[in-house]
Amino acid sequence: MRKLERAENVPLITLIGRRDEDHTLLVRRVPARLGWGSYARPRAFSPHHVCSLLKLPAESWRAKGERRTPMQARKKYVLLGLCTCCWLLLFYWGGLHERLLGLVTHRRAEVLRPWPDWLDRALLPAYSSHAELQNGAGPSDSPALRRQAWNSIYKDSRCRMETCFDFSRCHGRDGFRVYVYPPEKGDRVSESYRKILASVAESRYYTSDPREACLFVLGIDTLDRDQLSTQFVPNVDERIRGYPLWNDGRNHVVFNLYSGTWPNYTEDLGFNIGQAILAKASLNTEHFRPGFDVSIPLFSKEHPQKGGERGWLLRNTVPPKRKYLLMFKGKRYLTGIGSDTRNALHHIHNGKDIISLTTCRHGKDWEKHKDARCDHDNQEYERFDYQELLHNSTFCLVPRGRRLGSFRFLESLQAACIPVLLSNGWELPFSDVIQWNQAVIEGDERLLLQVPSTVRAVGVDRVLALRQRTQMLWEAYFSSVDKIVLTTLEIIKDRVYAHISRNKFMWNSLPGGLLVLPEYSIHLAHYPFYYLNLGVMPGQEFTAVIHATSPLVSQSQPIMKLLQVVSKSKYCSQIIILWNSEKPPPHRSKWPPMPVPLVVTDGRRKTSSRFLPHVAIETEAVLSLDEDSVLLTSEINFAFHVWRSFPERIVGYPPRSHFWDPVKKIWGYTSKWTNEYSIVLTGAAFYHRYYHYLFSHYLPPSLRALVDRSSNCEDILMNFLVSSVTHLPPIKVAQRKQYKEMPSPQSTNMAPWANPEHFTQRQECINTFASWFGYMPLVHSQLRLDPVLFKDHVSVLRKKYKDLERA
Repeated sequence: MRKLERAENVPLITLIGRRDEDHTLLVRRVPARLGWGSYARPRAFSPHHVCSLLKLPAESWRAKGERRTPMQARKKYVLLGLCTCCWLLLFYWGGLHERLLGLVTHRRAEVLRPWPDWLDRALLPAYSSHAELQNGAGPSDSPALRRQAWNSIYKDSRCRMETCFDFSRCHGRDGFRVYVYPPEKGDRVSESYRKILASVAESRYYTSDPREACLFVLGIDTLDRDQLSTQFVPNVDERIRGYPLWNDGRNHVVFNLYSGTWPNYTEDLGFNIGQAILAKASLNTEHFRPGFDVSIPLFSKEHPQKGGERGWLLRNTVPPKRKYLLMFKGKRYLTGIGSDTRNALHHIHNGKDIISLTTCRHGKDWEKHKDARCDHDNQEYERFDYQELLHNSTFCLVPRGRRLGSFRFLESLQAACIPVLLSNGWELPFSDVIQWNQAVIEGDERLLLQVPSTVRAVGVDRVLALRQRTQMLWEAYFSSVDKIVLTTLEIIKDRVYAHISRNKFMWNSLPGGLLVLPEYSIHLAHYPFYYLNLGVMPGQEFTAVIHATSPLVSQSQPIMKLLQVVSKSKYCSQIIILWNSEKPPPHRSKWPPMPVPLVVTDGRRKTSSRFLPHVAIETEAVLSLDEDSVLLTSEINFAFHVWRSFPERIVGYPPRSHFWDPVKKIWGYTSKWTNEYSIVLTGAAFYHRYYHYLFSHYLPPSLRALVDRSSNCEDILMNFLVSSVTHLPPIKVAQRKQYKEMPSPQSTNMAPWANPEHFTQRQECINTFASWFGYMPLVHSQLRLDPVLFKDHVSVLRKKYKDLERA
């Protein structure tokens, strides 16, 4: 109820309400003197009648009386709120129902719309992946086949190391051992799988006792699971269940390169891997189990087992761009999966700086399916040489084939041709540890026409960085089957021992994760090849390690003189004598007094013991010396200064060299003085103490046993090891030619290095070492570093190392 305002001498009337059907007002208690009469009950009057009786202008009702009463407004808002709630509930329950049941609204086939990636899709896993819904399934894809593939391979798709791996089998730091099931008689083993098994058997993790094993590798060839292939092995499921240690695949790793068959090429392996780790090429991101599976590259049967060729980038050219900007030359699939991408590649070909060539001429029935472009494409295909394009292109297109992976990927990495990937959903090789955005350009199959503009926009500095990274990754992880297998094992090992695992920087920096043993240290500053990255210098002290093999019978022996010379260096922290003589070491009083600590340790009469990681070595720099070495204190100081500038290399005095004998087709060893050298003997040389750890834990026991049997070649093996890490030669300092104490004419004992048989052994050693490494890691150099003003005609007072000129 509300009261109307009144004019002068007009009493107030009370409005009860309003009838909306005839727009009249209900009035009560109208005074009698107005002539209306007094109404006990409400009467209905029009608004204009009431205003005229009250002597009010008509606009007053229109301004105030036309408004809704509070009761009417309340009903209106309540009704509006109820309607809003109903609509919201309808949308909410309808949308939830659609998400849970996977209802898909009808969409036009020719229009590609983004498909929502529901956060709650795990409530009801679909056999159609998000990538398939986004890109459109191929005409040959069958839900039944996808369901079969999912059930056969990814039954344990939720497997992680915490749920599907038995850590109790991997005790301690040395507990990571790998056992290979012996192949059964009559088994067909492909060349590629034979290389994989050989790489595992020759690794430092191999064990022949399954009770010691932390990881198991099948002896059954599982690389090619294409039923149409001659390498296909049937009945794998029944055979692996017969293994007593199979245990539903726990702690097993299954290698695979090819899965599925024509025309769908699904990821069906044809057997249930259970809880085994899958090391697979062309692995799809939808099926990849992060932190559990390992994606490996697709490699051919010709891929070398060891060593492999180095990258083809010999020097950095500025600007780094080559004759062609972008290239591709390969097969074009006329039907089936993978045909859409390759059939569209001709659209970006301009015949100038972008060369995109495809051929239909492959397979048996290509003529039956050839289209109108085949003849023209085949003709253009023959005009260009693939190797010439590969070596002279800045970017290389790597589209998917029948499967997601392609041989073009490794070929591009080796040629320093930056890969441009067109393979949606491909989990890149070793993606857990490798930062691929620093080496490749990832494109989109649906945006092919944008690829030319994308690569043209890449700056010169990034092109140079990408190209250098391709070479680093190729040589560190992909140049041989051995490196691919070892990288797979090391990734799994890092997951087992996560507390001492390598970080991403170690995996993506020179020399690569395989040569960084985290058991040594998890700190970057403890490795010789990270000083430049960290912007620091090695310590200013060194430890001298003297290898003694002769008994001490006189105070005039060369070792006594050597101790005096080394101890006078202000950079010497301590001296360690590695006693490898048949007689026990003399009493401490027999050694001369020195200003630095002297430690005599037992060498166990093994030549390789001089490179053991002795606990007594506390400094980063190690000065390795033979007992008969002849040096000056100033020579030692100068060599140490040089080493601090090159801590990852061997720096020393006595050089040697290797050469290839084309007649005998073997490697040769020479001690002749020439303008080149590739070896600096460790009888007088500086190096980082980390190489002691690598020598003892990275190299196989067979090589160390060879050194101990011959009591020879340990210095050559150390040079092989350091050069394989750095890909650089050692550094020779000063001009000294004779660094050994010559035996006296009256002596009847011949020095070991003067024995002809000693030289013959070294010839054999160098070939044995090259065979194990798979290539020749030694690098020739013509560099020799001398002190400033060395032999210049100036006053000796201006020369810091004047004694070197008299050496």
